[in-house]
Amino acid sequence: MTANPPVAISAFTAREIEDRAGELGELLTACVLDGASIGFILPFAVAEGEAFWLNKVLPSVRSGGATLLVAEAEGRIAGTVLLDHDTMPNQPHRAEARKLLVHPDFRRRSIARALMAELEGLAGRMGRSLITLDTRTGDKAEPLYASLGYQIAGIIPGYCRDTHEDRLDPTTIMYKAL
Repeated sequence: MTANPPVAISAFTAREIEDRAGELGELLTACVLDGASIGFILPFAVAEGEAFWLNKVLPSVRSGGATLLVAEAEGRIAGTVLLDHDTMPNQPHRAEARKLLVHPDFRRRSIARALMAELEGLAGRMGRSLITLDTRTGDKAEPLYASLGYQIAGIIPGYCRDTHEDRLDPTTIMYKAL
């Protein structure tokens, strides 16, 4: 049995997001095509994925309201998670985990766990004591989050359109006190 190659996790700068938007777009596209419920539906092209990183994530990172953590392995972007800490004045203790993505080629290597551990550590260093997130009810990510100590706050029916089919899926709202 061969060990998995090491994974390096770093916070991408705005410049790195710009320079590697194509790779980030490929990651997002692979996840959408694999059925991940992350806000997009089919048909979906790499250019749409690249535009998401440049038009939605980059401005938040540039303004200091979010931090994009990126896992790299074998010379490729293997996964991401976004820590959104641009909260209202009455929520300086809270942040949100968004876009936990692991490329299908790199799944089952604990990359999602490593990204979430890094996110929680960063949030703690920023003085954030509560992390919130949402995930499609019944998705593979839901038991992962539960195993990391996230609690279910509730389920919203008909929250989002399914990636592949013309139906509405529920979402599970979760939280973790750090």
